[in-house]
Amino acid sequence: MKYTFLSLIVLVIFFTSCKKDITPEYNSSATGQLSVEFDNVVGNQDLQLNTGVYTNASGETFKLTLLKYFVSNFILTKTDGTTYIVPQDSCYFLIDESSPNTTIPKLRVPEGEYSKLSFVLGVDSLRNTVDISKRTGVLDPAGTAAGMYWSWNSGYIFFKMEGTSPVSTQNGNIFQYHIGLFGGYTAPTINNLKTITLDLTARGTAKIKATKSANIHLLVDIMKVFNGTTNISIAKNSVVMVSPFSATIANNYVNMFSHNHTEN
Repeated sequence: MKYTFLSLIVLVIFFTSCKKDITPEYNSSATGQLSVEFDNVVGNQDLQLNTGVYTNASGETFKLTLLKYFVSNFILTKTDGTTYIVPQDSCYFLIDESSPNTTIPKLRVPEGEYSKLSFVLGVDSLRNTVDISKRTGVLDPAGTAAGMYWSWNSGYIFFKMEGTSPVSTQNGNIFQYHIGLFGGYTAPTINNLKTITLDLTARGTAKIKATKSANIHLLVDIMKVFNGTTNISIAKNSVVMVSPFSATIANNYVNMFSHNHTEN
């Protein structure tokens, strides 16, 4: 078959016009902002400190006056199975229900689509024992972390919940759950560090781009502290700190977290 010069020009134009430039959706060298929202609730009700009245599985009514907990060591898994570990020095957050701006930690992560979120409830053993000069920001026992650190036990309180209940055996009907212990430094202790892993697929993966932020919205059901693998009675356990029973509470609150939706 012979082509005229004109025919060749037409063919070149045709194939050139059919060729499409394929631009990758994500730039592996770029980063974007991801926020993780910890929305504290009690069962199907919003958590209201001091005013909300709730009833646990033991039939005990209670109010909450304080709720704080540490989250740290975030790891994100992409849809292709690769993971991104958020640098540890920028990966400790103290969620304080009385301070709304603390409940939405912000992370800087590479562009991509993420289908799984993992984090630790608590402060890992390394950071618990590192020189105090490296424990700054939310980990500063003399600053933001005041009240969340046992100087006598050299360790952080991972989860701190206080309130009142008519069935409490303490003065003023108060109850206090201060849960810590990371396995021990000079002597073995209970290890109440908990890792939470959430699949985001069903309610929306997080699509991170440099030009657009994303938000993973979590519900944190505080009722699970009382109603869980073991139902916990305030009347029988009005104050729990470093006792073996602290592990029972930790085994319950590991199930507080669920993925509600993702905003891209």
